[in-house]
Amino acid sequence: MPPRDPDPGEYRRDDEYADEYAPGGYGDGDPQTEEIRTEPVYEEEIAPLHYDASGVLRPGRVLQVEEEPSTLVARYLFPTEKFRGEWRKHWTYLLDQFAYAALATFIFGWLWGFLVKHHQGTATGVVIIIWILVMIFITFKVADWYYDRFILTNKRIMAVRGMVSRTVAMMPLLRVTDMKYEQSATGRLFNYGTFVLESAGQEQALREVKHLPNPNELYLRIVEEMYEPEAVEAKLAARSADLDDDGS
Repeated sequence: MPPRDPDPGEYRRDDEYADEYAPGGYGDGDPQTEEIRTEPVYEEEIAPLHYDASGVLRPGRVLQVEEEPSTLVARYLFPTEKFRGEWRKHWTYLLDQFAYAALATFIFGWLWGFLVKHHQGTATGVVIIIWILVMIFITFKVADWYYDRFILTNKRIMAVRGMVSRTVAMMPLLRVTDMKYEQSATGRLFNYGTFVLESAGQEQALREVKHLPNPNELYLRIVEEMYEPEAVEAKLAARSADLDDDGS
């Protein structure tokens, strides 16, 4: 007796998954196997998943695309370029500056007290002036951190550095041939890393960027922009439509 064709309503399937149920396919005519696969896995269901370092399939997290650039960054974008996000260096970048400030305050405070005790009025004034200069220098370092930005657009990666003197480095996404991020033990503890970019084996103005926050999510955000720009545009269009619906 020829095998019975399955009832079309017996299984949930799309045309693109019909091959799975054809003879020699995944089902291979085995009723038990076909029964297990009554609900095929759709592409959109596995899109948010990724394999972690241990090989386990887990939900992936990609940093959200930001709406508007800051005033600092906007001046470096051309009109047809689409802004994707900007990030400051991780706050741990300032730990050494805070340590210097605390150490300088302790040393100069002790020295000032010692000189006051021995009635060295002129020397105490010099100590105070030196301490103020050290604090001003550290304040400029903190300000530089505030103005340092790592920027992603649909065309390029950029780094803006400096408050008084300014450096702007960039690399087109199309020229990025290799990219990796590195995390030390401290970086894994506080969730920051160093990005290393390569372009056709050539020395670039933008090659290494240190102390970037959320390196794994940022890595996925950049890779998505490089290899799936249509998906990014679709996400933005969907989010815009949701906002329009909420506002109506």
